[in-house]
Amino acid sequence: MAKNKFNDGPGPSQRQLRVGELIRRALSDILMQGTIHDPDLNRISVTVSEVTASPDLKIATAYVCPLGGQGGEDLIALLAKNKSEIRRSISKKLTLKYTPDLRFRIDETFDRMDETRRLFSQENIKRDLNTK
Repeated sequence: MAKNKFNDGPGPSQRQLRVGELIRRALSDILMQGTIHDPDLNRISVTVSEVTASPDLKIATAYVCPLGGQGGEDLIALLAKNKSEIRRSISKKLTLKYTPDLRFRIDETFDRMDETRRLFSQENIKRDLNTK
């Protein structure tokens, strides 16, 4: 069984995955449309790569990245500052019994992919891969 970000048990349930994806789409739409009343946040293009829901669906963690990858900490601060308005907008878009509390984290997937590409481009790694 696969481990996940929440516990050492099996992976997320279908319900967690469904709620996470619904929130990801709604959050992406809200940020793309610029409906949040914060001009600083509306100036930033944001990629919402994933949203994970806790097993009890009370907390949703959104993994975000600013376009270009620069200013991630500023983006997290702006999202946290506007969390209640974002949550309210999500609750209007979705028909969930309870809208989860939002947490925002920088998505480091792209950084890890770049580091992996860099490692595979090293001559000693290429040599080791070609000998097998």
